[in-house]
Amino acid sequence: MAESKFVYVTFIRTTPEKLWSALTTPEFIKQYWFDMVHDTEWKVGAPWKMLFPDGRVADTGEIAEFDPPRRLAFKWRNEFRPELKAEGWSRCVMELEPADNAVKLTVTHAIDVENSKFIEAVSGGWPKILSNLKSLLETGAVTISQK
Repeated sequence: MAESKFVYVTFIRTTPEKLWSALTTPEFIKQYWFDMVHDTEWKVGAPWKMLFPDGRVADTGEIAEFDPPRRLAFKWRNEFRPELKAEGWSRCVMELEPADNAVKLTVTHAIDVENSKFIEAVSGGWPKILSNLKSLLETGAVTISQK
């Protein structure tokens, strides 16, 4: 089956435990993810949703893997753009690996749709989100304040 995929790799000067906490603590997530709210119990099988600051649902899914502080995976679907929602479920995997005095973070977002508009959309968002995450952990401030 045809697939569309986005992969982003970055190295963050932090510990795996601090990065894991940054990826799974809702109040911290809001700081680097443009005030988006992540609502879940952070365990395998738990429903997950991402909300806009005004409370509208942006994306929904389920926690597929939860292996602190190494691997976090979501089943993920866009809910607010009909053409993206129509593509169905995607999978987002975050892998953390110690690398000297840093952590290598690899984010892979894929969907079983050739030339996916959803993957095109997330390809524009992930670099901003992950740049903010890196900057916030290393300096205490985000790089980009607007989407």
